[in-house]
Amino acid sequence: MEWKNIYRGLAMGATDVVPGISGGTIAVLLGIYDQLIQSLNGLFSKDWKKHLGFLIPLGIGIVAAIFLLASVIEWLFEHHPQQTQFFFLGLILGVLPYLFHKANAKTDFTAKHYVYLVIGFIVVSIMAFFNPTEGQAIENMTPATYLLLFVSGFIGSSAMIIPGISGSFMLLLLGVYTTVISAISNLYFDIIIVTGLGIAIGFIVMSKIIAYFLRNHYTSTYAVIIGLVIGAVVVVYPGFSDGVLGLIISVITFGLGLFVAYILGRVEYKQ
Repeated sequence: MEWKNIYRGLAMGATDVVPGISGGTIAVLLGIYDQLIQSLNGLFSKDWKKHLGFLIPLGIGIVAAIFLLASVIEWLFEHHPQQTQFFFLGLILGVLPYLFHKANAKTDFTAKHYVYLVIGFIVVSIMAFFNPTEGQAIENMTPATYLLLFVSGFIGSSAMIIPGISGSFMLLLLGVYTTVISAISNLYFDIIIVTGLGIAIGFIVMSKIIAYFLRNHYTSTYAVIIGLVIGAVVVVYPGFSDGVLGLIISVITFGLGLFVAYILGRVEYKQ
């Protein structure tokens, strides 16, 4: 068991509950993205025990973060949204040097790879123009509602595993984010189980697709991923609305995000 994956899972889970932030981006920062895809893709192979040894501690960390840190993250976004988002902006921008390094961009990128990068950027940055709103959590559970939650979990997890694309934001677009968060807070196990099944299957299916592209089109895939992550900056950027003091604190939290990204990158990539 790779027990240090628990803290990695905590980092991924804490960001997965935030609309606009991708757990896949944090996985790249932590240097485990390729291994995550390989392990999800290898669950039904002869080496399934090895892959479970990687995934179980990671899953423990993610689940613990969702249940223990979700309320903290939500409080920060409710009371200090600008400063919190600037921290995540720092994290996102801080991961880019490691992404370019992993893609061997200096030597392997050609004109087509920069085109892929721009396409990835456009795909995610378009989400900044969406402004989804939700009312109260769904209370009247019907077979159609459970199907919606399952499909939403499938789509959301498919987005979560792609750097730059927020699974929580997808749940928001699908109109079930409030329902899922409320279910987690109040331990409505029927909703948690149905959505969780959709998430689990979505992870496995999307991991196979991504594994194929990493195996056969490695540089092009990372060019797209870099574009997706850069596009996330557009989605997360909150602007300035808290006055001079708020601006100063935002600059500090942005710098803190960059510093955390640098430290994690140095530790995980051992450069």
